[in-house]
Amino acid sequence: MKVLLAHTPQMRRDYYGERSLSGLRAVADVKLHEGDSALDAAALIDAADDVDIVVADRMTQGPGEIFGKLPKLRAFVRCAVDIRNIDVAAASSAGVLVTRASPGFVQSVAELALGYMIDLSRGVSRATADYHAGRAPEVIMGRQLAGSRIGIIGFGSIGRYLAGLAKVLGMEVLVADPFVTIDDVAIRHVSLDDLLGRSDYVVCLAIANEQTENLIGAAALARMQKHAFFINLSRGNLVDEAALAAALRDGRIAGAAMDVGRAPDQMPSPGLAKLPNVIATPHVGGLTPQAIEHQSSETVRQVAEIVKGNAPVGAVNVESWTRRPETTA
Repeated sequence: MKVLLAHTPQMRRDYYGERSLSGLRAVADVKLHEGDSALDAAALIDAADDVDIVVADRMTQGPGEIFGKLPKLRAFVRCAVDIRNIDVAAASSAGVLVTRASPGFVQSVAELALGYMIDLSRGVSRATADYHAGRAPEVIMGRQLAGSRIGIIGFGSIGRYLAGLAKVLGMEVLVADPFVTIDDVAIRHVSLDDLLGRSDYVVCLAIANEQTENLIGAAALARMQKHAFFINLSRGNLVDEAALAAALRDGRIAGAAMDVGRAPDQMPSPGLAKLPNVIATPHVGGLTPQAIEHQSSETVRQVAEIVKGNAPVGAVNVESWTRRPETTA
């Protein structure tokens, strides 16, 4: 079978890797996207007209229009957890299987959260920028993590791992998530309002959906303590960026850190990122070799199963998969 790896060359280097590419080539005939821009719908239809499977990075959308125009396509394999930009209903109507990767970036993202908290508390980036510019940094009293209170919004895999790290560091842990039960007596399960009002560090790890759109807006930020820091490692959609910018400019919260935002590819928005009390990174929370290889190698295993006519782990619409390859005895 023929597979289109839709990653641009840079995305292929950063988010797929040679080992997984070699693995993919061992189970299928691989066609590479060599352009510098992500494939839009028309370009994807053209590039995938002769392939059985598309392996797509997070920038390659799967709009409904493509599935009816790619009659040979059997599966759309996403090398990421987030499949919101894939029209799964349209794929299902066309009989195309859609898969997603599992989160292999739990430790990587949680570690970045710790780095953010230390940087925000101790002015590491601020002092370094001053030294690089030839200025003497201002000496400012910091805050230690031990004895501080972290509030985690959303208690999924990353939130649970981060809570464990925070406990080891001697932090008090608050969690706001109405959809989970917490048995750990060292973690306090509280309302969102309570968490916002009591935490020294508010870490947003909630799922992005219609219900959580602008979850952190003016009202939420007004509940935070003036010395508190806001950290977003989920999605930009959860934050009202105008409200956050106003809170930061007015000193109503001490600062913020973000790896995501409403710029393309969920990058931090430049207007927020340039504020002096903000730390921003370009959506690199999961950009470590271990995290990337976890997801890219998972797509290799998924493609290998699809080639055999089997529904792989990570498939989201198996019941609608009518373009399944015929198995051979």
